[in-house]
Amino acid sequence: MSNSRIVVTGIGASSPLGGTAPESWSALLEGVSGARTLEHDWVEKYQLPVTFAAEAKVRPDTVLERPIAKRLDPSSQFALVAAMEAWADAGSPEVDPDRLGVDFATGIGGLHTLLDGWDTLREKGPRRVLPMTVPMLMPNAAAGNLSLHFNARAYARTVASACASSTESIVNAIEHIRAGYADVVIAGGTESVIHPVTIAAFSSMQALSRRNDDPATASRPCSVDRDGFVMGEGAAVLILETEEHARARGAKIYAVAAGGGVTADSYHITANDPEGLGASRAVRLALEMADASPDDVTHINAHATSTPVGDPNEYTALRSVFGDRIDEIPVSATKASTGHLLGGTGALEAIFTVLALQERVAPPTINLTTQDPEVPFRISGTPAPLGDGPHLAISNSFGFGGHNAVAAFASI
Repeated sequence: MSNSRIVVTGIGASSPLGGTAPESWSALLEGVSGARTLEHDWVEKYQLPVTFAAEAKVRPDTVLERPIAKRLDPSSQFALVAAMEAWADAGSPEVDPDRLGVDFATGIGGLHTLLDGWDTLREKGPRRVLPMTVPMLMPNAAAGNLSLHFNARAYARTVASACASSTESIVNAIEHIRAGYADVVIAGGTESVIHPVTIAAFSSMQALSRRNDDPATASRPCSVDRDGFVMGEGAAVLILETEEHARARGAKIYAVAAGGGVTADSYHITANDPEGLGASRAVRLALEMADASPDDVTHINAHATSTPVGDPNEYTALRSVFGDRIDEIPVSATKASTGHLLGGTGALEAIFTVLALQERVAPPTINLTTQDPEVPFRISGTPAPLGDGPHLAISNSFGFGGHNAVAAFASI
C-alpha cells in the first residue's frame, strides 16, 4: 500500500450549466439554473405529469466527430467529451498504458439505445435492430470506450450504484492508486436518461418536482417548500494520480484526493436510513482514510436532492458526525442549479468541491425560499468565502439500494 498522496490534475464536465467544467463552475457561481421546459414532442404525446428537466447545455454529438458519436449511446458520448476535456486539462500525461486505469460509473447506462432498439424491433422487425445495440446499451460501455480511447490497460471498472455511482468510482480510483495498481486513473460518471419512461417512472414514485410553471426554481434543497428533484444529465471526469507522478511531469495540481468511504444502509430499496447510520459511517471512513477528524472539515457539498425525506435524513447523518458544529460548516447544495445527474452527479459535485477548495469559495445554493428548520445547514444563496489556510471538504452521494459514498478532498 502506497503512502503517496493522490492528487487531482485534470477536470472535465458536460452539464446542464455548461459544455465544460469552467463553464459549469462559472454558471454555478452566478446562480444559474440548468432546468428548462422540455421541447420534445413526446412530452405532449404521453401527457407527462412533469414537463421539464435539466438537459445538458451542449449536446455531445455536436462535439464529437459524427462517426464516433454514431457508435455511442448519449451516455457514452457525454463520458468521452468530459474525459477528453479532463485529459487535455491534465496536460495529456504520458503514462505507461499498463499503469493507466479507468474507473467510471453510471446509474442506468444506455437507456436510449435499449428503448430505441425495442421500438425498432416492434415497428420494423429484428433485421433492422442495429448490430451495435448491445455494445452501446451495456452499463460498462462508457468505461470500455474510455479505456479504448486512452489506451488504458491497468483496469477498466464500472460502478452502478444509482446516485452514489460516480463518487464510489472516485473512491475506488483512490484505493486502486494507493494499492499500487495504477499511477493515473480516469475517474467519473455519466448519465443520459431524460426519457418519457424515466420521467413517468420517477413521477409515479412522487420523486420529481412538479413545478412545471417555473422549472428554474423547481429544485429547492433544504427549502421548506421543496417537492422533489429535477432530473439532469451529463458527465464529469477527474484525472487522479500520485503526487510523485504529477510533480515529475510538472503537472498543475487542483487538490488532494484525500480519502473516501463507501457503505450500505441495508434499510430500504429507495429510502435512505432515517437515522443516517450508513451515511454517517461513510463520512467517518472518508475522514479516517484522509487521516483527518470532523473538526478539520471546512466545507461540505451535500447530496441534498430537494426531496422531502432525503434532505433531513442527510442532516441527521451529518449531525451525528459533526455534532453542533454542523451548523457552522459552509454547505453547498448544488443540485439546486444542476438538477440531479443520477450516476454522473457525484463526479460533477466532486469537481465543484475541488474548485471550491482551489478558489476558497463555497458555491451558492439557489431557490432557498424559507429554510426548513429540520435541515438547518449553513447555506448561502450567494458565493461564500472559505478564507485562507488549509481546507478539507467532503462531497456526499447517496443512492437507491442504500448505497452511500463520500469523497474527501484537501487543499494543496
